[in-house]
Order: sequence, then structure tokens, then C-alpha cells
Amino acid sequence: MSSVHIRDVRKSFGNFEVLHGVTVPIEDGEFVVLVGPSGCGKSTLLRMLAGLENITSGTISIGDRVVNNVQPKERDIAMVFQNYALYPHMTVADNMGFSLKLRGADTDEINKRVKRASEILALTPLLDRFPRQLSGGQRQRVAMGRAIVRDPQVFLFDEPLSNLDAKLRVAMRAEIKELHQRLKTTTVYVTHDQIEAMTMADKIVVMHDGIVEQMGSPLDLYDKPDNQFVAGFIGSPAMNFLDGTLKANGQPYVELDNGARLPLTTAPTASDGRPVVYGVRPEHLEFASDGIEAEIIVVEPTGSETQIVARLGKQDIIAVFRDRHDVNPGDKVHLRPRAVSTHLFDKDNGRRL
Repeated sequence: MSSVHIRDVRKSFGNFEVLHGVTVPIEDGEFVVLVGPSGCGKSTLLRMLAGLENITSGTISIGDRVVNNVQPKERDIAMVFQNYALYPHMTVADNMGFSLKLRGADTDEINKRVKRASEILALTPLLDRFPRQLSGGQRQRVAMGRAIVRDPQVFLFDEPLSNLDAKLRVAMRAEIKELHQRLKTTTVYVTHDQIEAMTMADKIVVMHDGIVEQMGSPLDLYDKPDNQFVAGFIGSPAMNFLDGTLKANGQPYVELDNGARLPLTTAPTASDGRPVVYGVRPEHLEFASDGIEAEIIVVEPTGSETQIVARLGKQDIIAVFRDRHDVNPGDKVHLRPRAVSTHLFDKDNGRRL
């Protein structure tokens, strides 16, 4: 195991710069998830860490060694790809042990490591099968087993669950997290799915347009987003954003275009009349007689909860309720945000106030 330090890393393809000075410290044994929308640079950063992409400037260190010019096979990392990348003509056991065979390891050592990895991943009954005889989840576990047998300093995962169905993704998330808790190997995991990030990570790195918007624990990012992008990306359904004007003389509130008033607990000093964006998560809205009138547009029951899309003035918002309410499209309801759980963002730059 080893720490990883990414310092001021930049990547350009010709004149087009895709990473703009990214710095990410990763502690020994930490599970770090790089998350962000497609094209944000997260996979490029992972490939640079693996040695599959050259670094334009900056440094990447694994342990005490700078690996900018070190070949991938000499970095002591193991990578699990999105498409499994299994050899179709090899059995599960041969796929898992192939990298050791290339290194010249003796047969007993290969068998010992394959046996250990197969026990960890419940693959022992499948060792004589070929990839075509396996389900998607089983193939993904074989790909993970191939990484485990190498006993690397760092595991790299590149969107490994994207090809699985929803139920299997949930199961595999738990398996990967349990695997990390057991092996304690430093892990860097790339995904665009913020639910994966929230449930698996020790530390989340939110990326957008080649920069790091924020990094921290899952709940830190959820409770204290640095800006409107992070607030909207972390959390499902996404946070509601309402444009308004801050009224800070006396008890503060935000006034919408239709005159509706949204509650606040505090406000920045000397900010009365400032254009702002009011943020409230769907689960922090509740029905209340003294709330703001809204018209229900869509009702989406999911069983465990009900999602409601409502129109508040000219803006639509989403509310989520664990209790079941007898409401229908067209109904007029009154919604009240929990003031203690709301967020305020600068209208111009999106920073949290």
C-alpha cells in the first residue's frame, strides 16, 4: 500500500488543455472517488496515474517515487476497466493469474494467489469456466480478482459498474467497498454516478471542466457544498435552485419574482437587495399551511417515497416525501423549506455565501 500525490497536473492535447493544474492528495489506504460529468477530465487523470497518458506538466507520485516517466508495468498499480477486458479463450483461473505468469512467477505462487483472490470474491466454483459462461457481475469480479492477485500498491477503477443493471450495481458497490475494507489498499475510483461516490468513498473529488471544484468526505460535500455546481451534482434528486433577491433587514429571507418569501436563518452582512440563488434539497421541503403556494405538475410514487414536481411562480421545484400524501397533478399545495437546511449562492459566480 502507498499514498498517491497528484500535484498541479496539467494535460493538453495540442492547444486544447483538458486538465488545469489539478492537485489531489490521497492518503495510504484511502478510497478516493473522482466524480463529475462526462468530459470533466476524471478518466484522463486516472489514465495519467496509470501511465496510459503522458503528463504535460506537474507531478504524480506513488509513495515517495515520482512516476511521471515510469512505465505502467513498473508503477505497481492494478487497473479494473469498464469493459472487464478478459481473455475469452482463457479460464477464470488463467485470466486471474495471467499477469503473474508474464512476470515469470512460479506455478505454486500463481495458484496460491489465485486461490486467495477467488475465496475473497466467491469465485472458487467458477475457476474452470470461460468468460462467455459468466454473468456480467461474475465477469466484473474476475476483473477485480485479476487486480487482487497482483497485490499492488494502488487499485484503479475506471467506471467498473457502468455495464451492469441497477440491482447488480448496488450489490457490486457493496462488494467493492467490503473488498477495500478487507485489503486496505489505496484505491482511486472514477465514476459519473454520484450515488456510487457517496456510498463508497472516504473522500470525493468533484471535477468539472478540468478543475477540482471541491474535495472532502461525502457528507461534507452534501452538507457544505462550496458552490452551486457541487450542490447540484451531489444529491439525488438534485438540489432545487430558485432565483430571488435577498432581504436582510430584520429576519432575513429571499423574495422571488412573484413576491413569495423563502426563509433563512442567517444572511451575509451588508447584503440587502443582493441577487442570489436560493438552494433547498427536495427532502428538505415539507407541506405546511404557512408555506408557499405551488401547483403540482407531476407525482412520481416510487414505493419507499414520493417525488413531486411543483411549479412555484415561473420555476419548477422537486419535493421528496417519505410519507404518502393524497395529492394529484393540478392540486394547489403549500410548501415550506426547512430554513436551517437551506443554502444561499452568489448569483454571478455561484459561490456559497
